[in-house]
Amino acid sequence: MKFLVANLFRLAALALLLILLFRTEWLSFLLVPLTSNNAPAVYTQNSLASLAAGHLQLVIGSIVCSAVLAVAGGIFVTRPSGADFLPLSRAIANAGQTFPPVAVLALAVPATGFGAMPTLIALFLYGLLPIFENTVAGLKQVSPQVLDAADGMGMSATQRLLRVELPLALPLILEGLKVATVINIGTATIGSTVAAKGLGEVIIAGLISDNTAFILQGGLIVGLMAVLIYDAMGLVEAAITRRIGLRPA
Repeated sequence: MKFLVANLFRLAALALLLILLFRTEWLSFLLVPLTSNNAPAVYTQNSLASLAAGHLQLVIGSIVCSAVLAVAGGIFVTRPSGADFLPLSRAIANAGQTFPPVAVLALAVPATGFGAMPTLIALFLYGLLPIFENTVAGLKQVSPQVLDAADGMGMSATQRLLRVELPLALPLILEGLKVATVINIGTATIGSTVAAKGLGEVIIAGLISDNTAFILQGGLIVGLMAVLIYDAMGLVEAAITRRIGLRPA
């Protein structure tokens, strides 16, 4: 029953997202009451589907870069040679999360110009902390007995990392990746303030024109994408961990 309810929710959320992206006019009867002075209820200045695609490109590009650096940093500081750098690395990752993305945009625009690049920089910094911390936690939770067994089998440090430590840490690393992705899906809306293509354009247009219908459209699409992508990544995580034997089939 629980599985059926979960699947029904997924289908309903996906159907609503597709309607909002490709057939928003079907919902105009719900959106018209949110407008005033005969303002349009459906955002038509740009294709919502193309804005969503641009939005996801920003998120994916930033998350890939964040994941590469954060996982590499997490591996480095959990090795004996890099343990002394853990406090510094943690402080840098925390700074990326606590420094306001709007401030990052303001600093990045003079150096990189308007468009996607300032947004990518802000999202990249914002995604570091959860991936880094989960990588460190995942690698540190590996049992010393397991590591001793790997050494006893004659594995080199690199073999032990790739064959034992990373597979055992994978669930936590993937969890950090999911959290960072959802955070960045919401945060990417600010990119429209510096001319990056994304769903923030719809929300900003609604704020400027005092059109709640536009704000609702942009917000719903962003929210539904975050929920569905998080859910999909959870299913992928479960499949991977089951395949490598960390979760029962």
